[in-house]
Amino acid sequence: MVVISIPKIKHADSDNFFLLCGPCAIEGEDMALRIAEKVVSITDKLKIPYVFKGSFKKANRSRIDSFTGIGDENALKILRKVSETFDIPTVTDIHEVSDATKAAEYVDVLQIPAFLVRQTDLVVAAAKTGKVVNLKKGQFMSPEAMKHAVQKVKDSGSDLALITDRGTMFGYQDMVVDFRGIPTMRQYAPTVLDVTHSLQQPNQSAGVTGGRPDMIETIARAGVVNNVDGLFIETHFDPANAKSDGANMLHLDNLEGLLTRLVEIRTLVTNF
Repeated sequence: MVVISIPKIKHADSDNFFLLCGPCAIEGEDMALRIAEKVVSITDKLKIPYVFKGSFKKANRSRIDSFTGIGDENALKILRKVSETFDIPTVTDIHEVSDATKAAEYVDVLQIPAFLVRQTDLVVAAAKTGKVVNLKKGQFMSPEAMKHAVQKVKDSGSDLALITDRGTMFGYQDMVVDFRGIPTMRQYAPTVLDVTHSLQQPNQSAGVTGGRPDMIETIARAGVVNNVDGLFIETHFDPANAKSDGANMLHLDNLEGLLTRLVEIRTLVTNF
């Protein structure tokens, strides 16, 4: 019911997983429209419910000289244009209480970053906008702890919560996905697997996060087999030159093949 509540969502009756997909950050209008056009074409063909993802700003950076955005209003207007151009919903992450009402004027889903999901004021502010709220599980949190984040949304008068697993810290410089957490978190809210962020390798000495994009299909397949409700995949037509998270993003040219195989797996699992 949460997914159906997202404005403009299509193919909700297809019995497919839904998809949050797009670039890490909005770098400009042309790149956002180019990526959205491609993903819309693929998801329409495969009957996948689709939400375009793009961060209007990046507040969590390793270094002060890292890319943080093109300006809040500029990026939010681009997200609105993507939505209007392709008649699709959009999602962006927020970092401060004041971001909630601001971003809610432009997008359909508000995302709480993993490092901020315990920030009560932020979660409450997002919930009170009436938008669907995507709660990213902190790298430091157990699956069971996410029931409290969901409850904050409910206690704020909304039942429109999603949970996204983006991996758990494994040592200082790696992430691991504990697939036992998927059925646990699905008890609290529809659950998404953030495939690309789960493959980050943070805390690199250069101050730029690394990643393992070669493992994207492995993690995505495992998520679909374990009945995850949705997938989160960041993609770009030139990951090597993306301004944020290029090291773990999927090349846009590889998205259709991946999703085609994942839909086939979904069909098998559903009919098993």
